[in-house]
Amino acid sequence: MARFGQECGAIKAQIWRDSTNRAIIAPSLLNSAPWRPSPMSSSTDLLSSIQSAHDGLTLAAILGQHPDIARRTAQRRLAELVEAGQIVARGEGRARRYVSAGASGEAEVLPGSEDVFPGFIPLSADSQDILAYINQPVQARKPVGYQHDFLEAYRPNETWYLSESLRRQLHKMGQTKDVDAPAGTYSRAILNRLLIDLSWASSHLEGNTYSRLDTRELIEHGKAARGKGAVETQMILNHKTAIEFLVENIDSAGLNRYTLFNLHSALAENLLPNPADEGRIRQHAVDIGKSVYRPLSTPQQIEATLDILLLKADQITDAFEQSFFMMVQLPYLQPFADINKRTSRLAANLPLFRANLCPLTFLDVPEQAYSRATLGVYEMTRVELLRDLYAWAYERSTQEYLAIRQDLAEPDPLRLTWRDLIRQTLREIVTHPGIEPLASIQQAVAQQVPGHEQAQVQALIIDELKRLHEGVLARYGLRPSEFVEWKKAQRQ
Repeated sequence: MARFGQECGAIKAQIWRDSTNRAIIAPSLLNSAPWRPSPMSSSTDLLSSIQSAHDGLTLAAILGQHPDIARRTAQRRLAELVEAGQIVARGEGRARRYVSAGASGEAEVLPGSEDVFPGFIPLSADSQDILAYINQPVQARKPVGYQHDFLEAYRPNETWYLSESLRRQLHKMGQTKDVDAPAGTYSRAILNRLLIDLSWASSHLEGNTYSRLDTRELIEHGKAARGKGAVETQMILNHKTAIEFLVENIDSAGLNRYTLFNLHSALAENLLPNPADEGRIRQHAVDIGKSVYRPLSTPQQIEATLDILLLKADQITDAFEQSFFMMVQLPYLQPFADINKRTSRLAANLPLFRANLCPLTFLDVPEQAYSRATLGVYEMTRVELLRDLYAWAYERSTQEYLAIRQDLAEPDPLRLTWRDLIRQTLREIVTHPGIEPLASIQQAVAQQVPGHEQAQVQALIIDELKRLHEGVLARYGLRPSEFVEWKKAQRQ
């Protein structure tokens, strides 16, 4: 049989997997273009990059253009440029953009005007009241701490953040033909598209500058986008791992500590200053940027409150109420050192995955709208603004995904039936480079597949092996290093 190395193609990026099968950017990727070290960038270099960008640059984009400069050094130099009046900082958090002070019309920009809530999202009168308060300068808003009554007053299936009519509307919008199928059937059917859209949109809300096409190239082919920083690439890969974790473990995943902590661990991997903070309760106080809200600071208090939160979440019977409850209460508690909102956005999808409803991908959700809606929860313990945004965002998602689902080919029943065998066989072949692939496939099929299906299943496994590349290694529990060694063996 012909060797399979020629069909696999060259590896264009390397993504390591540790003992828990989590994605980590390999040093060889970080040291390759576009991250190859160059002479240290100066403040003048940063200013020049910002001045040449018509709409300014985020910190992530600046670091992507100047990979030789450390993040904290860049932040210090940017702060100096702002103080000197050479650039202006617009926006909040990771979405903040640095714009040349000499940019056209800069003098006409009013404080905060670049960060207004988009007018195309319909809002109730209650939401308008929240927005009016949040739009005030920070100095005009009253400092507030965590309000225990906000969670304690919630009674699952008695208290409702979403009205009965809204829940009914959401169910109608999100219903799929898989509604009566086993949990997770729909999310598995759309997984390839879901990985791209949700990873991109959720990362975009954190200021990530990857385009949708860049995200697709990274997820499907393991190809990092040129000119982007390692942090942005890692963020996308972490989303992919986290979504796969939820979908592949849909039968056992729930709104519990195990699922939540492992979800956070997947999203936070290689992104936190202290790796020990991945997937564990926050051990220190945190501040919320541009907010007067101060979350709980004692780990024991946080842990006890999280247990109550998860107990109540698990008791909620309506998928959308359960989803929205997590969107509200998890970021409000801030149980982790960072990456709380990302965790809540994916956790909010778990009830929808289980119910075979369309996912909430956050496509087209503006960062400034999401930021203000969460501030309404943080500073006022009011959910109306986030509720209106949730309903609008879900309608956008369903319009996209119901159209996609109509065009999807039905899953191959044979591939679905022998999914585990295909994975086990490919893993066995790659992790044992010395064995003959065809012989291994024939043996596995003969042992487990009925005679009348053996030829078809064998052909399926051969096709999968031919298509094997670095972008799908996680599917088979393989590390890039194992794939490289196997390819070398096939060329000999």
